[in-house]
Amino acid sequence: MHKQVLRGRVFVALHMHAGDGNVHTNIPVNSDDYLMLQRANQAVARIMKLAKSLGGVISGEHGIGITKLEYLEAGEMEAFRAYKQKVDPEGRFNAGKLLAGATLENAYTPSFSLLGAESLILEQSDLGRINDSIKDCLRCGKCKPVCATHVPRANLMYSPRNKILAASLLTEAFLYEEQTRRGVSFAHYDEFGDVADHCTVCHKCESPCPVDIDFGDVSVAMRNLLRRQGKRRFNPGTAASMLFLNATDPRSIKLIRTAMIGWGYKLQRFAHGLARSLGLARAQTARPPATTGRPALRAQVMHFVNKPMPGKLPKRTARALLDIEDAKIVPIVRDPAKVGEDSDAVFYFPGCGSERLFSQVGLATQAMLYEIGTQCVLPPGYLCCGYPQTAAGEAEKGERIITQNRVLFHRLATTLNYLDIKTVIVSCGTCMDQLEKYEFEKIFPGCRLLDIHEYLLEKGVKLEAATGVRYMYHDPCHTPMKTHQPMKVVNDLMGGDVTLSDRCCGESGTLAVTRPDVSTQVRFRKQEELARGMDTIRAGARGAAPHTGEVKVLTSCPSCLQGLTRFSDDTGADADYIVVEMARHLLGPDWLPEFVQKANNGGIERVLL
Repeated sequence: MHKQVLRGRVFVALHMHAGDGNVHTNIPVNSDDYLMLQRANQAVARIMKLAKSLGGVISGEHGIGITKLEYLEAGEMEAFRAYKQKVDPEGRFNAGKLLAGATLENAYTPSFSLLGAESLILEQSDLGRINDSIKDCLRCGKCKPVCATHVPRANLMYSPRNKILAASLLTEAFLYEEQTRRGVSFAHYDEFGDVADHCTVCHKCESPCPVDIDFGDVSVAMRNLLRRQGKRRFNPGTAASMLFLNATDPRSIKLIRTAMIGWGYKLQRFAHGLARSLGLARAQTARPPATTGRPALRAQVMHFVNKPMPGKLPKRTARALLDIEDAKIVPIVRDPAKVGEDSDAVFYFPGCGSERLFSQVGLATQAMLYEIGTQCVLPPGYLCCGYPQTAAGEAEKGERIITQNRVLFHRLATTLNYLDIKTVIVSCGTCMDQLEKYEFEKIFPGCRLLDIHEYLLEKGVKLEAATGVRYMYHDPCHTPMKTHQPMKVVNDLMGGDVTLSDRCCGESGTLAVTRPDVSTQVRFRKQEELARGMDTIRAGARGAAPHTGEVKVLTSCPSCLQGLTRFSDDTGADADYIVVEMARHLLGPDWLPEFVQKANNGGIERVLL
């Protein structure tokens, strides 16, 4: 009885501002104790009456809440209603708030008596780990400016702060439904997935966050939770992407590449041209519609075709061109005339984007290493680093790929123990992020991870100021350049006068095919940045003469290369990779077929693994 009395006692917590006379009242209650709720409501009435008797007013520093609503004077309510109707006739802002019917009748308060059961559920589930990772959020909003999916003129709903609020509310809904034996609603799972989908997993929100919340990691955890519980909706874009990235057999890769990249991209470009000529996509790209949840199928199709996929891609993968698809062979690409005892040996992990899709990137990397006399060791067969699988919510698949690759690389290091490999080269930022987990220093003792562009800069390879062309640089969300500042590297390599083009390109790995509506919103901001950069270059910036020639936007990420290429028709700026542009200027316009010919004529050493 003593415990029951203490548990049901009503306390009123007062938070006061001595300077301005505001008094905040908070009354904690156990919502399963109806007598306590009645006493709390009686206490509210007494407090309101007392405040008025002392000459005070019922108001609030952060707005009037629903508890105070019934104590407001009719004249105050009418004045507010008339003002709200004037400035917000469609009722978009806080719909129904402080209007007739907005009382506590429909309010839900989680019961403290259920906390024990909630704790058990949270402690033993992915939901609990997600809740722990976001519970310290201060709601400060410092994450909003850097978030790619926070596009104020297209969508205000999906900043990290708002997604944390949504995830917290959905967690409460899950717990309530679990404990009341109703079964969790499919709608709540869909909403949970929608919050997770509105994320490019760029991790940029962590840096400004005072409590170090990385909603990129939270999004991945949410995707994993849905998959493990079998509640993730089937997405054809995700399935097709994973099919391509998970394939390792050369014949399967060729078949999938022909279907997806050859036929699929061509069909998408045809649909884009048709939609553009009919003006069907103009409204979407001029000002993307705000979304809550997934749009209808027709709208999604239009989002998918409102920007064209790149054309004129290489017909074959880099490995197919060099005839090094055999998974039992370790290829070493080198110029026999330039290799000596003191020559560098590097291990190059090209990744899927630089090898299977934009094979010119992988070939340009190898061509530049070949040109400077570096021995380039490649992995045996087609490998993926595991990042796409992990980011898509396939954590176990990603871990399995990492483990298999690490075991394979240890075997490779043992086989090539006569080579002193001190550098692992990448040409992709997501590969860089994933390979940092591989502990390469234990595979090649004393080695380091380095982007190809930073390696070339160390070797003194650079362009003189290119004539007739000006450059912008798009720094990927997952920048591969970790040793030096990316803009310094690009300017040093390209001869200076390269300007930064900010914001995410909207491709974000597989986002553009899995959630085209989100990608449209992200691209809206990027196109404005590109147009602004083009105007600056055309007008002449920082004392430079106005430029009327070619403008290119460079990047160091295969996914971003695809994303940036899709803006070319609208901005007039062609997209390319830094190392590809360097190969074109330093090795000549026919560098690719010439390198392939040289490599195939004695430039590749094949070592049996």
